Amino acid sequence: MKLSRDAKKVLDQHIRKNPVRVAELEEMREVIAAMPDDRKLIYRNVESNPLGDMHRYSIHIRIQHLLTFTTFLLLAFTGLPIYFNESFWAVPFNSALGGIEITRLIHRTLAAVMVFAMVYHVVTLMMGTTILLMQRRFQLSRTIIPIMKDLRDMKDDAAYFAGKREQRPEMDKFMYKQKIHYFAAAFGNSVMVLSGSAFLFPDLWASILPNGAAYFFQEFMRLAHPHEALLALIVIAFWHWYNVHLAPGRFPMQWTYLTGRITREHQIEEHFLEYLRNLADLPEERQTLRETLRAKRLEQTNGLDAEDTAFFDELRSHLIATNDSDDPLTEGAR
Repeated sequence: MKLSRDAKKVLDQHIRKNPVRVAELEEMREVIAAMPDDRKLIYRNVESNPLGDMHRYSIHIRIQHLLTFTTFLLLAFTGLPIYFNESFWAVPFNSALGGIEITRLIHRTLAAVMVFAMVYHVVTLMMGTTILLMQRRFQLSRTIIPIMKDLRDMKDDAAYFAGKREQRPEMDKFMYKQKIHYFAAAFGNSVMVLSGSAFLFPDLWASILPNGAAYFFQEFMRLAHPHEALLALIVIAFWHWYNVHLAPGRFPMQWTYLTGRITREHQIEEHFLEYLRNLADLPEERQTLRETLRAKRLEQTNGLDAEDTAFFDELRSHLIATNDSDDPLTEGAR
């Protein structure tokens, strides 16, 4: 396989920041040389466990996702009958729960759980980022923060699906669609919390806002709250669920949100740069890929070109130079 500029950048940063033996780097060189340039041949032929093959999300992220999506759905199903309380379908719903006052109580309790999940999420992100910065392992490209490469990936992906490009772009741990999903949800949740607080604490907002603005703010929030909820429900049902669970290759469900693991096929197709990091870190993954390429007769034998050979030689020299000669990390260099 001919390494792209993005692939070299990712491997260079990852190997320089993580302990890697020279022997492991040589294994990595051999695996890259054996891979075909057409990544479709790889992800269409690898074996994948539907429950996931490689780590993707921590237990904290999974808990936060479960709390957020369950409370969101229940908030929608209790909040809309409150807003449309005189509708023919809302009256029996509220009656079944014990009356509209009980529905309001349930709704507010669920809202508190959602706010807790949001706070939990922000604290987790801040602590995780702080630890990575202290360890000098933080990489902006691996975060959910949008970068310029996402615009390029979006353009290249559109060209691929339009038949104007042979392969999908090499995307990182979070691709552009996931970043759009994330910030759309973050914006929607923020609107819901802000507008909901206007109903719960009108006196507080009246004391904060300038004279004459409190009434208009309250009316605007009264409109924003149910309409944002309806919009979010439609987006989740027709966009997020389709992309994550119902699209070809993911149907009937992707288990990552429960297991925290992603399938090998999915990662190679949509998160190839992250897959390269896993190849560098996991000897068993290198072995699995080599065996798959050999069994499927996809293994290339013409080796790396001069540019990629020079790239690996430079990394090899770096590992030897930065580790003591008696360090087992340089074992393969002697």
